[in-house]
Amino acid sequence: MAAVNSTMVPLGTGAPDFTLTDTVSGKPINLASYRAGKPVLVMFICNHCPFVVHVRSELAKAAAEFQKSGVAVVAISSNDPENYPDDAPAKMTVEAKRAGYTFAYLFDADQSVAKAYKAACTPDFFLYDAAGKLYYRGQFDASRPGNSKPVTGEDLRSAVSAMLAGKPAPVEQWPSIGCNIKWKPGNAPDYF
Repeated sequence: MAAVNSTMVPLGTGAPDFTLTDTVSGKPINLASYRAGKPVLVMFICNHCPFVVHVRSELAKAAAEFQKSGVAVVAISSNDPENYPDDAPAKMTVEAKRAGYTFAYLFDADQSVAKAYKAACTPDFFLYDAAGKLYYRGQFDASRPGNSKPVTGEDLRSAVSAMLAGKPAPVEQWPSIGCNIKWKPGNAPDYF
């Protein structure tokens, strides 16, 4: 598995709006309506990536906590399902239920949303404040498959807590690391 770092988009960048279908409910989700002026966490994940599988259980718990605190949460899979069938929408529905995801799990069929966010890897996290400005982007925590560090979600949880407390964005933010987004042939962005 080749590890790729997130792009670390500049803080303060606005949240790109989108409308994608939730693979669990089958309903379209528009980000602006979904977050309704609340902070929002946009996550790029997938079913098969060992980095996502490694944090999946704690990620489900953390996301549920965030939602209870008033943060809207969505996850997006932008992987090419033709070449990576484990990431097909029907399998996303199964994965969401198995993992206990309480958030919408959206499919980015044309990969345009991943490009709008400059998402590079799975998992890749983008936390926006209530004004829709990027407050945190980076790692869930320092745990990686095989490094023996516990999965805690410490970095993302700290950022959410600080944001909700009205504190400035954390000065030190480390890139997320994971498998690259599986771009369709000829569709890889210029930042990749």
